[in-house]
Amino acid sequence: MPLLILGLPLVVSVAVFLTKGELARLLALLGAGLTLMLTVTLWLTFNSGNTVQVLSLPWVPSAGIGFSLALDGPGVLMLLLTNLLIPFILPVACSQNVDKESTLLGLILAMQFALNGVFMAWDGFLFYVFWELALIPIYFISAIWGGENRQRVTLKFFIYTFLGSLLMLLSILTVYFFTQGADGKHSFDWVALMAANIPPHLAPWVLFGFFAAFAVKVPIFPFHTWQPDTYTIAPTAGTMLLSGIMLKMGLFGVYRWMMPIAAEGMPLYRDLFLYLAIIGVLYGAVIAIQQDDLKRLVAYSSLSHVGLIAAGLFVGNESGVQGALVQMLNHGINVVAMFYVVHWIERRTGTRSLEALGGIAAKAPQFAILFMIILLGSIAVPLTNGFVGEFLLLNGLFQYNGWLAAIAGLSIIFGAVYMLRVYQKVMYGTLKATTAHVEDAGMLDLAILVPCAALVIGFGVFPQPLLNLTADAVGKWLALVGG
Repeated sequence: MPLLILGLPLVVSVAVFLTKGELARLLALLGAGLTLMLTVTLWLTFNSGNTVQVLSLPWVPSAGIGFSLALDGPGVLMLLLTNLLIPFILPVACSQNVDKESTLLGLILAMQFALNGVFMAWDGFLFYVFWELALIPIYFISAIWGGENRQRVTLKFFIYTFLGSLLMLLSILTVYFFTQGADGKHSFDWVALMAANIPPHLAPWVLFGFFAAFAVKVPIFPFHTWQPDTYTIAPTAGTMLLSGIMLKMGLFGVYRWMMPIAAEGMPLYRDLFLYLAIIGVLYGAVIAIQQDDLKRLVAYSSLSHVGLIAAGLFVGNESGVQGALVQMLNHGINVVAMFYVVHWIERRTGTRSLEALGGIAAKAPQFAILFMIILLGSIAVPLTNGFVGEFLLLNGLFQYNGWLAAIAGLSIIFGAVYMLRVYQKVMYGTLKATTAHVEDAGMLDLAILVPCAALVIGFGVFPQPLLNLTADAVGKWLALVGG
């Protein structure tokens, strides 16, 4: 089944590239729906206490490179994140009435294939290949269908991520030369990389190479400068891919590759990474409060939220890591829903400016209710999905350092300030010229927002299946990294 989950989006992507119009849409949606069904089945039947070898084939045996795929609980969680969100993103792409729509849909599915590969790779070189493959579709999505200054902004994004990737490759290669496989040769296999005996003077450089790649992708302050502009100019479907799934590649990379393989360097630099993550938490929240453009506001709020997730990983205790993994999924749901809300508002009113909006609740009561549920999840109100992860993250931080937890906890207050300010300005007050003729949510809007709202409440009230999926793997991970 995992091989079907990996390969199906690629096969459907090729079919969608070769077709047009309604047939391309139908194929894309059917492929995404089937992939989601397979992923949910895998989730419900997966033994979370095991690491399952999916495939292990020699690729370049003389260089120790294998086509090796494996899954544990966190890997399945990331597959669930990816394949749960793609069926929400494809209809948004269809609704934008862009030229060459089948190409856009095909690129989204190609990216789904690469993302699934990133989360399943069990070989360092294969991980790097999937990591770079995931960059190509989003580059073209932003550069072709983006907004003003898309070429300049997309080039900046590409340069940042490409340079980070090269540093990660250098780190992988450095570790590779200190491995010894069963046949006495060097190997890129995850277990061999884990067992490599890296000299102490090289360990910090290996750590920083991994950190540079993942800090750019997340992003972590001060590696974030590409993010607000890219999120703003990208078409909504591209922004959803970037914020909902692609940034989780960086967080997952910290969990799977950086901290276990470069564990020797972590005690020296853990506090530095933590301080940068928490600066990002506060910086993103404060800048979000000052924004008038709704899309930039959500982009900065995402920067704040992912900073907290990264901090939970860096503290390296059970509560922090468990919270980070669960919050990766929940943040993906919430931020994709929030960007759809922004998309809905811009499509109905022609503007994203808070000052030009007001009174929408009176014209669109169904949308107002769904927007409020998603907003409550974003600010981590109890019984919503955001609360579960953020509680665990702050608890993990508190166990490490009470002052850091108190400072990071300010993000919840700031989050409530800017999100409730948005709701008040957009939904209440006097109708403006832009909002006077707004119509309530249509069928497509309800098809996207109702399931998102249900997930916000469902995972908030009943988070245990997600926690069960990752608990055993986190215990083994802590034993590896010395947490």
